Amino acid sequence: MERLNLDGWLPIRIGKVAGQWRVDWCWFGATPLRQPFFRDAVDAALRLPFNQAFGRQTPLATLAEWQAQRPGLAPSAFILHASRCGSTLISQMLARLDDHIVVSEPPPLDTLLRSDLAPSERRAAIGGLLSAYGQRRCGHEQRLVIKLDAWNVGEWPLLRECFPATPWLFVYRDPLEIAVSHLRRPGMHMVPGMLGACALDDGLPFAGREDFIARRLGRLLDIGWRQCRDWQGVAVNYSELPTAMAGRLAPFFDLSEAQRQRASAAAPHHAKQPTQVFVPDAEAKRREASTLLQERVEHFARAPYEALERLRDGLRTSPTDQPCP
Repeated sequence: MERLNLDGWLPIRIGKVAGQWRVDWCWFGATPLRQPFFRDAVDAALRLPFNQAFGRQTPLATLAEWQAQRPGLAPSAFILHASRCGSTLISQMLARLDDHIVVSEPPPLDTLLRSDLAPSERRAAIGGLLSAYGQRRCGHEQRLVIKLDAWNVGEWPLLRECFPATPWLFVYRDPLEIAVSHLRRPGMHMVPGMLGACALDDGLPFAGREDFIARRLGRLLDIGWRQCRDWQGVAVNYSELPTAMAGRLAPFFDLSEAQRQRASAAAPHHAKQPTQVFVPDAEAKRREASTLLQERVEHFARAPYEALERLRDGLRTSPTDQPCP
């Protein structure tokens, strides 16, 4: 096998070219991933003259080959979430730690999780992809944390096949507050037809944006609850943040006292816009919710939310319960 040299390069896109799966790479050198989302880091890197002049594309099998030649850190934790619920705050707090690599919602991982690849080929590609992200590009990294897209909660069993011992958490929030956020500025999974087929689909007709968002949110929370119940996920409510990072989540992420203090320095800032100070908005969102949205959220999303709350409190719901109407 020809010896590879991908030092300083990270996979930024995966897709089919002329019917063959290919990987696009971007040179990051030793630049750490500090931005709220992986795509933000990619946009910054692509503005470098080197990356504008030189691109790199390889077959999908190169991911596994690079892992065999230069194994990266294995994931130490996965963050799954219901969207607009504090998961970015957690990832930004961890990104302040020099010994952590935090990769937030990388599109190539979503592509592989929802691909039509054969199971063995997909497992090899996922393992190779996360090994590439786990390369010690600065030399002192010790832990790799991956935050998934919200809709990937449906693909968690596939990821767990690759990393059965890696701990994970599911972050969620009062569903009415999440729904208002998506009405203001909808995520991909809250716009009909934008995301494509995913686990949040229920195949039923919908009547307006409020109905669609509430149903998708109910489905997301329901899947999150079931995955936590069945696969030992740690349920984390938005209301616990940011103090939980210095409390019950510190052992989960294996943070020292010094790391807890350093991570907490990110708390006053807006997670998605780090130059701005965060202003609590829960009450404003609840006041903004229309009567229709409140009715739809209560009908579709309140029961799975309450099931998650019971699970967080240590009460494992009966397997016969059906929290999502």
